[in-house]
Amino acid sequence: MRVIADFHVHSRYSRATSKKMNIQEITRFAQVKGLSLMGTGDFTHPLWLKELKEDLIEVPDIDLYKPAKNSEFPVHYILMGEVSTIFTVEERVKKIHHVLLTSSLETAVQVNERLAQYGNLAVDGRPTLDMSASQLVEEVMEVSGENVVIPAHVWTPWFSIFGAFSGFNRVEDCYQDMTKHIFALETGLSSDPPMNWRLSALDRFALVSNSDCHSAWPWRIGREANVFELERLTYQEVVDAMRKKDGRFKFTIETNPAYGKYHWSGHRNCKVSLSPQNAMKLGSLCPVCRKRLTKGVEQRVEELADRPMGFKPEGAVGYMRLLPLSEIISALLGVSYPGVQKVWKIYNALVEKFGDEYAVLIDASREEMAEIVDLKIAEAIVRVREGKARVIPGYDGVYGQLVIFSGEKEKLLEKKRVKQRSLPDFV
Repeated sequence: MRVIADFHVHSRYSRATSKKMNIQEITRFAQVKGLSLMGTGDFTHPLWLKELKEDLIEVPDIDLYKPAKNSEFPVHYILMGEVSTIFTVEERVKKIHHVLLTSSLETAVQVNERLAQYGNLAVDGRPTLDMSASQLVEEVMEVSGENVVIPAHVWTPWFSIFGAFSGFNRVEDCYQDMTKHIFALETGLSSDPPMNWRLSALDRFALVSNSDCHSAWPWRIGREANVFELERLTYQEVVDAMRKKDGRFKFTIETNPAYGKYHWSGHRNCKVSLSPQNAMKLGSLCPVCRKRLTKGVEQRVEELADRPMGFKPEGAVGYMRLLPLSEIISALLGVSYPGVQKVWKIYNALVEKFGDEYAVLIDASREEMAEIVDLKIAEAIVRVREGKARVIPGYDGVYGQLVIFSGEKEKLLEKKRVKQRSLPDFV
């Protein structure tokens, strides 16, 4: 059984998150995307937990849940939350985010009772806790040995275990004696497996990828995900597949890390974006205003790496680079915001034809797609799938820019389009 999972999302109780991030809408978009396992997001928030108790029903014997109103949908839920811990080590403030997984609403309540001693859980869907990372793991694991703690978006400059501004150089420095309970790391949008493979110290960890969706629209779920091949979908089997890396965890779906907001070093106010090599030559100072640059993920990896780019550890889980279908279409139409009608007209036509978004992105052929949409869009989807699209790297909170066609390639495609038989005008 193929299972595509996005463990890390947020509810409408998290800051800057759509009011539509409720179980009904998440379920609807998960089905459109082709996701079969979703994180609930934010089980630490008391109001969201109350809604989860009302909107989910437990599936007997598998420690997972289904939506109460659409239980026939092929979408399951795993209890999940993200927390931020702030603590001091050697007079330096550390700010680390963590993904929590638990097997039931009952254990979620018990985790919340313990974490409430360290901060107000009702303030935000992703609460800030006055405790160390090792204290967090100890509290969570004392509730149940089946609970899971995963360091979140591990390379983001702020709020991550390897973050340039408040992180550590080693997992053990962060979690200390509780490191024994950490078996997976979330790579985040600005890094991918090949970047993490450059650190031999990370070989023993499973590398997971999730959307961390807390945007204005639920359709951003699944922009990164994890693909498993399981005999039976249960909480324990999913956790074991990550922990044991025994072949059941097949690959991750990744955006090009250059698309992430913190891939290269830079200074947004001065519109300066620099590769690691150029940033280091300048002493990580902005060449315009001379203030310190926001150090990008690629530069941070370069500082800690003990291997060259291109090295793949034995037994490492594979990956596939994709981009959300709506963003590919909007890039072709020259639309800065994907949530407009003309983008969704094309999107819906493709999804209706092939079943879900992943089927379009991974399996649909150029010729099949060109029967219902413009050839240029079909070609763009294939180019992204084959790694032929270029991304201008993101920096200092600015997303990277997708460049699918350029120069002679686009001219040749235009000639083909002239010869193409008349198609419905979805644009």
